[in-house]
Amino acid sequence: MNRQEFHSLAKRRPIILDGSTGTELVKRGLPAGACPEKWVLENPEAIRDLHQQYARAGSDFVLACTFGANRIKLADHGLAQATQEMNRDIVRLSRPVVGQTGILGDLSPTGQIIEPFGDFPFEEAVDVFREQATGLPAGGVDGFMIETMLDLQEARAALLAVRSLAPDLLVLVSLTYDQDGRTLTGTTPESAIVTLQSLGADAVGSNCSTGPREMLARVASALPYARVPILAKPNAGIPVLRDGQVEYPLSMEDFLAAMDKMAELGARVLGGCCGTTPEHIRQVAGRLKRENAYALPDPDQARPSLASARRVVHFSCPADPKPPLAVIGERINPTGKKAFQAELLAGDFSTLRRFAEEQTAAGADLLDVNLGLGGLDEAAALRQAVALLAPAIPTPLVLDSVNPAALEAGLRLYPGRALVNSVSGERERLERVLPLAAQYGAMLIVLPVGEGFIPDLPQERLAVTREIIKEATRYHYLPSDLLVDGLTMTVSSDPEAGAKTLAFLRLLEAEGLRSVIGLSNVSFGMPERSLLNAAFLTMAAAANLGAVIANPSVESIMAAKAAINALLGRRDGINSFISLHAVKRPAPPAEPHPAGKKTADPADLAAQAVLKGDIKTAAAAAQTALDQGLPAKTLVANHLVPAIMQAGDLFEKKEYFLPQLMLAGEAMRRALAVAEPFLARETEGGETRRGVVVLATVKGDVHDIGKNLVALMLRNHGFEVVDLGKDVEAAAMVQMAKTKQAGVVGLSALMTTTLTAMRQAVRSLKEEVAGIRVIVGGAAVTPAYAEEIGADGYSPDAVGAVHLAEKFTTSTGTNT
Repeated sequence: MNRQEFHSLAKRRPIILDGSTGTELVKRGLPAGACPEKWVLENPEAIRDLHQQYARAGSDFVLACTFGANRIKLADHGLAQATQEMNRDIVRLSRPVVGQTGILGDLSPTGQIIEPFGDFPFEEAVDVFREQATGLPAGGVDGFMIETMLDLQEARAALLAVRSLAPDLLVLVSLTYDQDGRTLTGTTPESAIVTLQSLGADAVGSNCSTGPREMLARVASALPYARVPILAKPNAGIPVLRDGQVEYPLSMEDFLAAMDKMAELGARVLGGCCGTTPEHIRQVAGRLKRENAYALPDPDQARPSLASARRVVHFSCPADPKPPLAVIGERINPTGKKAFQAELLAGDFSTLRRFAEEQTAAGADLLDVNLGLGGLDEAAALRQAVALLAPAIPTPLVLDSVNPAALEAGLRLYPGRALVNSVSGERERLERVLPLAAQYGAMLIVLPVGEGFIPDLPQERLAVTREIIKEATRYHYLPSDLLVDGLTMTVSSDPEAGAKTLAFLRLLEAEGLRSVIGLSNVSFGMPERSLLNAAFLTMAAAANLGAVIANPSVESIMAAKAAINALLGRRDGINSFISLHAVKRPAPPAEPHPAGKKTADPADLAAQAVLKGDIKTAAAAAQTALDQGLPAKTLVANHLVPAIMQAGDLFEKKEYFLPQLMLAGEAMRRALAVAEPFLARETEGGETRRGVVVLATVKGDVHDIGKNLVALMLRNHGFEVVDLGKDVEAAAMVQMAKTKQAGVVGLSALMTTTLTAMRQAVRSLKEEVAGIRVIVGGAAVTPAYAEEIGADGYSPDAVGAVHLAEKFTTSTGTNT
């Protein structure tokens, strides 16, 4: 089944995938801790039998047993050099027994956190997935499934890798979400669907983590944005452990009822994950493989949207014809800013970050990033800006450059769907920008400038716009993917300039096109510019203006926006206006005279930098505070530790997500590194640690992202951490706990198949290490299971693990 056939079939009926591979192979003899890919090559009848059963049950596709067959995962078993051959040979095992059922090569997480959210280089991640994907077509796959992704950026890396090798093969992409509907790095289903479908995924959805009832909410969230089929592959309920065995308690009847609702809601690619069997798939196929039985959401109704990894901004569409006016913050632009220019040329991006933070706080919906500056390597700078802003700022980005190399550098790394500013009607610009923006799924600002001329009259601008849109359709752009620039000129040189732009906006509205204006252009060279800008914005909004490029820190602009949204009946306009103005806010205190202005306390600056994850400032401010004589103990106890604890509290409240927590942790680490020599002198060699904690991922489990974050947070709270890594035998945990006289051991398990190993590890530690306290966590673990196996505590995240470690150790550093 090729891509065209897949989409044609999805319009008629739900497409059925297979069920679990891992739990079914365990039933067929897969030992705990074994490499599944190596085991199926040595025991081919197990996977052949399973895939044959799924094919007979009604699966349209089965997944090859290549879930962990990338070189990073295979390296844990000494098999990295055989990556391509293993992927090829695993596919060939099943090809003869599945008949007309398709086979999808299965790509899954590497266990790394990918740049810009983590330290693992993005291009290396792309290369890892490209290497794996190279072997799969050689084995005869019909397409690919990128599944169980915890991080949108890793899903992007895998999708770009696959598309670079196999542009015509089917690619399905699935992420896994927690109970709050976010991935490990904070991505929502809305951000995922907007980003991945624009990048070329043929279906996007979720798998694992939850049962089908919980997954309904994920499907409902994504559907309004979907132009491709929505995928759902839930577990057979939430796993529990009974008599040492993992069970999935959801009844077949309840599973099927939830899958019926999934199809009725609009999901078109359905299957099962952990705990589901060929019988589950037989029942699902029997109920759902009926043509024209379920209404298919109209992709033309999907909301045209931009996305960061954590936030979506959409423009008008039939389902939401009057969304709020979007403000694009304009301040990240070196033009006319000499100090900012000097910083950029020196490689200092602190002002860039401050501009982003201030504009976001002021209410910007999008942030324009323009780094065009003579003498600056714009491609490297724009990539660095994306790497800095994407983890720290939730606001989606507009990449603004006339340099195609710079645009590609930024677009390739950006973990979301960006807006490119801009493409004009000039032939070179069309030929270089359009394919580039399409490759990375970006929306576009259309600048109605022709080859060698700037059209003056509204009808001339419309003619150029039509020609650009015609060219854009060659790259599969829809008109809804485009914002047309109103081409605002200054009234100081042409008194009719404002009227011409307004007339052009009305023409665009009549053609169903969305528009954007650069607001400050209209008043250039005039007095009282803020009055002209606010008035012009109000008039432009009457022509259904979609977005405005402006400075959100100017109060009159944001006040005009709120009034526009209220008076023109835009969504939530009245409520937002009331919220903004119902409570009279006191005037800010007058600024002190410059001569008497107090310099910010460097210790407070260091604390704020830790909280914001500003690594460079955290270290510099900590050094300044110490150089000024602040005791290191005071800096750490009264400033740094409260800051990292506040970051943890925000993480628990879901106001921070993994990227911000990791940035805060790294900023804390850098500040502590500055303080350590001072602490050593102050304590004169005395003990400063709070206790020893041994960490490990249990035997058979090779996932350690969560455990690594726990280690980082514990170290930042003053604990000595001994990290044994992943796939650790219980005996090694016991030995290290005794050797280091540890008071706490933390155990992690992501795979349900390794829960029994966690039980055995807890039992061994309790029997052989006097007074030991054991904390457990991980995606497969629940509070009830922690209590059942005799653990002293359960934590769903790194912050909770720190709280438990503090509870189980004394403040003097003596382990209990």
